Amino acid sequence: MKISARNQIKGKIVELTKGATTSHVRIDIGNGAIVTASITNQAVDELGLAVGASAYAIIKASDVMIGVD
Repeated sequence: MKISARNQIKGKIVELTKGATTSHVRIDIGNGAIVTASITNQAVDELGLAVGASAYAIIKASDVMIGVD
């Protein structure tokens, strides 16, 4: 599969929590960093996602916001 997004970060699924319609997938991308994605339960099932499996966090955003205290 080829995609246009350049921000592709490989990691390992460390937690997968299914809700009523949406799942939260946490991917350890190394050095203590975790990326969390909210995707549909249907997508989780179609992709065959499971804790311990390798996966990519693919980030495509038109805006990046910065916040400070």
